[in-house]
Formats: sequence, structure tokens, C-alpha cells
Amino acid sequence: MSLGCVSKARVVITAVVVEGRSQAEVARAYGVSKGWVSKLVARYRAEGEAAFEPRSRRPRTSPNAIDADTVELIVRLRKELTEQGLDAGPDTIAWHLAQHHGRTVSRATVSRYLMRHGLVTPEPKKRPRSSYIRFQAAQPNETWQADFTHYRLTDGTDAEILSWLDDHSRYALSVTAHARVTGPIARDTFRTAVAAHGVPASTLTDNGMVFTTRLAGGRGGRNAFEHELRRLHVRQKNSTPNHPTTCGKVERFQQTMKNWLRAQPDQPATLQALIDRFVDAYNHHRPHRSLPHRATPAAAYAASPKALPAASRDADTHARVRHDRIDPSGVVTLRLNGRLHHIGIGRTHARTHVLLLVDDLHVRVVNAITGELLRELILDPTRDYQPQANPNKTKPPNP
Repeated sequence: MSLGCVSKARVVITAVVVEGRSQAEVARAYGVSKGWVSKLVARYRAEGEAAFEPRSRRPRTSPNAIDADTVELIVRLRKELTEQGLDAGPDTIAWHLAQHHGRTVSRATVSRYLMRHGLVTPEPKKRPRSSYIRFQAAQPNETWQADFTHYRLTDGTDAEILSWLDDHSRYALSVTAHARVTGPIARDTFRTAVAAHGVPASTLTDNGMVFTTRLAGGRGGRNAFEHELRRLHVRQKNSTPNHPTTCGKVERFQQTMKNWLRAQPDQPATLQALIDRFVDAYNHHRPHRSLPHRATPAAAYAASPKALPAASRDADTHARVRHDRIDPSGVVTLRLNGRLHHIGIGRTHARTHVLLLVDDLHVRVVNAITGELLRELILDPTRDYQPQANPNKTKPPNP
């Protein structure tokens, strides 16, 4: 009850109790409902002067409130993730609650309880993520981003860390520590990544001399890295000077990595070992908020066909990637040459988000979140329904 309401309530109750006027008359005189007058009088007779005290408008029950154990778990996860140098935002905490504790809590609810406990400072003037124009390669290996960053160990030793990151999936392809990154090191780490993951269609770096000599005024010709790209027919892309956001994905990766490293009891002899631990967690065990369904980078990298350098593309192959969802009967559909085909996956995977990797008649159905291969087949274009190997598992849909 506001102060204005308190004053009016006192006048109304006085008119009824002291003056002896009827409740209906008082309601008409002061422009209020008879029910409100009746409630005020009953409250006054039961509570006396306490009836005029302001009352909380908070509901007596909160059916949508989460239990105290879940609130405690949210606070604990925030503390543990922060101490480990990992992302501890509402999205990540909600993912850990669902994946490791079997509790479904929305991002907004997690955020609300973090603010109530003083663990998040609201930033109303912060530019919303939705306002940024995002660029992302359509396929793995379509573009590799690279950059190196300075890192100082606790004993004062300086090091430089060179990172290769797949633009599409954010998969960390190669992350290595060096006393100083040079052109030959950039070339050699690129070769190692190529040997492990294939040749990319393009690279994207800043204009550092280890990556390019294009701003050197023509002195010295191509460096070692540029010669390697030319040999493999890889397109080289460089950011515009003074526009660091062009390589924002790899720079954000390095920021996350350095936050994690600072939280570890590092020693000079174990820096590479620490980096390897971080890369394994980042690639395989950490959900990425920028990827569909918060998949891990490893799952996103493995889920789609890899792009190739332009000189190596096969123009006769019709390859495509489709995002879909398995229907309640365990079936996903695919259109080929204008005809719709039903592919049986199994009711155990109903409503699962999937990727269909289609190469002519060769089809792979992959779980979009985990990267698990659910089915691989050669599609029979003469049949509407493509049954599983065991026809008893899934019945064809009703016509």
C-alpha cells in the first residue's frame, strides 16, 4: 500500500468506524469499491492500527521458482568455473546444469539468481550481441584463422602462443608455445595442422610479418608461410589494418585461453602441457555459445564435409548440408530430384536435431549436438521410404 493509499484508507475507515456511516455511502463518497471498504474495515477490526502499514505486493506463492538446492548449485558452478578460468556466464551454467546435473533451467532464470547473489553486475549500456554483424564460414576448413599472442609466466618468462582456429566450428587445430614466433614457425605449424586436418580453402590472419609481406613495400618477396600457401593453392586473406575484429574469433579464443592459464599453477617447463589440457577441454568438453545447439567445437568440426582449396574441388559432385529434426516417428525427410524420401533413424532419436551430409546418393545423418553418426546409407531413389537394416526397428510412416 502506497502512502497515498494509506491516507485514503485511514479516511475511509474513520468515516465508517467513527462517524458510523454505511460502507456503501462511504464507497460512493470517496469513489472506491464497496469491496475495498469492507476489506479495510475488517482488517482494521482484526489488526487495529497495523491495518494502515504498507503491505508487500509479493505473491504468497511462486510456482515457477526453482528449489534452494538448484540455486546453491548455480552459485557453486559460477564459483568453480570462475576459479578454473572458464566461462561462467548464464548460458554455460545452464548447459552444465542440464548436461551434468539433469536440471533444466533457462538462461534468464540463471541470470536472475546470479544478480540476486551479487555475482553479476548489470550493464544496461553494453552493446547487445544481436547488434553485431557476424561472419562465419559455411564449412569446416573453408577458412582457418591464425594469430599469436604474448604470455608472461609467473616467473617472469616471456612466451608467445600461436593459434590456428577453424572459422566455421571454432575448433582449435593447433596451439603451440614458443620463445618467439617467426615466419618459419608459422609455416611449420600450418604444415602440421594440414597433415592432421587436411588443406583448408583459405586462411585469415592479420598483417604481421610472420604471415605476410604485403605491407612491407615489396621488399623481400613472399615469406615462408606465403610460399606454402601458394604451393597448396590456398587463398590468403588478411585483415584490413586497424580492424582487429576481422580476426575476432581467434582473438577471443586467445583471451579465453589466457584467462584459463592465469588460473593454473603454471611453470615454464609445463606451459605447452597446460595449453594441451586447455585445448582438449575447449574442443571436446566445453559448449560453445556461438555454435548451433551449443555444440562443442569438435562436434561441429566433424559434423560437416570439409571445404577444399579451389584447385582441388570436384565440380561433378553434388554435396550439401541440411539442418533438420527427426520427427516423432523416428524419420527424417530428404528431397532428391524433386522427390521426397523418408529415412528411418529410429524412435529413440525422435526430435533430435541432426545434420544431413549429402554427397549425391551417399547420406550421413549426424547428431547436430554430439556429432554422433546416427545412420549412413546409399539412398535408393526408386523408394519413398529408406528402411533401416532391421525393419522391425522403425515402421514406415503412414501414407
